[in-house]
Amino acid sequence: MAIVRPFAAIRPAEGKAEKVLALPYDVMNRQEAAAMAEGNPESFLHISRSEIDLPEEDAYSENVYKKAAENIKAFIADGVLIEEQKPCLYIYRQIMNERVQTGIVGCVSIDEYADGTIRRHELTRVEKEMDRIHHFDACNMNTEPVFLTYRDEEKVESLVESWTDHHGPCYDIVDQSGVSHTLWVIDDDSIVEALAEAFSHVPRLYIADGHHRSASAYKVGKMRREQVLDCAGNEEFNYFMAVIFPAGDLSIMDYNRVLADLAGNTPEELFEKIRNAGFTLTYKGETPYRPAACHEFSLYLDGKWYAMVLDASLVPKGEIESLDVSILQERVLAPVFGIDDPRTDERIDFVGGIRGLEELARRAESDMRLAIAVHPVSMETLMHIADCEKIMPPKSTWFEPKLGSGLFMHRL
Repeated sequence: MAIVRPFAAIRPAEGKAEKVLALPYDVMNRQEAAAMAEGNPESFLHISRSEIDLPEEDAYSENVYKKAAENIKAFIADGVLIEEQKPCLYIYRQIMNERVQTGIVGCVSIDEYADGTIRRHELTRVEKEMDRIHHFDACNMNTEPVFLTYRDEEKVESLVESWTDHHGPCYDIVDQSGVSHTLWVIDDDSIVEALAEAFSHVPRLYIADGHHRSASAYKVGKMRREQVLDCAGNEEFNYFMAVIFPAGDLSIMDYNRVLADLAGNTPEELFEKIRNAGFTLTYKGETPYRPAACHEFSLYLDGKWYAMVLDASLVPKGEIESLDVSILQERVLAPVFGIDDPRTDERIDFVGGIRGLEELARRAESDMRLAIAVHPVSMETLMHIADCEKIMPPKSTWFEPKLGSGLFMHRL
């Protein structure tokens, strides 16, 4: 069963949400965060990326984490943020390009993260975990939610639809990129209980985005549990904040690759090696070409697009091995380009599908040399791999829209 529990959110006061709302902490660098928050002292980036207020400090210094905690207290004292008077659940809706995703904001259990009720599909990096561990611990809060999903449960969707049909939202704003963010407060205890009961019939939750936040929240909760004598198990630090969307609302975008060189090959030699690896190459012209199906890739080189299709007889049988990102790595990137570890090799970079195929061409014509577009993974494939307790390769999935930051926090 999935435990979904209400909490008393710390959130923007009336009229403040538009100023507070920010992108997630991990989608920009320090300089970009500073530029985004410039001229806006109420931006949530002063909390999630508090190093922008201490330009002389190392981004991971103790003073930076202390500054985040100080900024939270200042935001509350100045009336920018308020704290809910009672535990509630929340409905969070995002609309991007007419596509709607509507989820529940609540808290989930660190024990269910540990026992696999909350399923993972990516590995985490220790240094990124430690950053959010220090941040959450210093702030005494989950400052940003984890992005979870589940196989659609009709009772949950029915309760959500009924509430949004009969109640007005507390925020309904549009960010600078045109994505709308709408939040409803569910303060009726009977509806909160009904939603919690409906989720108890959901066997598993899946991390869509936020593996580092999940791992960090779990470890902070576990650390707090070890520090408290006679821990009852229902303290807030035993839970962490999440937005939980039905899988039917979500769509995974492609996560594409750009390469810095041709590994010493001429274009003709490169094409011959790709053909020898089991692919057909078909010229598609100068207009951006998107892969039409699994096991098909788009290759861009010298102003031209090619379809790169693997022979069906060569498609591996395993869940991980048959993923397009795995096929690309094992049959092309490693043997042809010598890129054995895409996480550390400086000759490869990754471009989220939200940026479009035009961005691949731009990168290949500017700081890189060649681009390869990948067909996106399906939600069902992601959940199946997580159910098998397997790990997807790095940079396999890209979700849009990203969750807004600053609309809710959870005090530990």
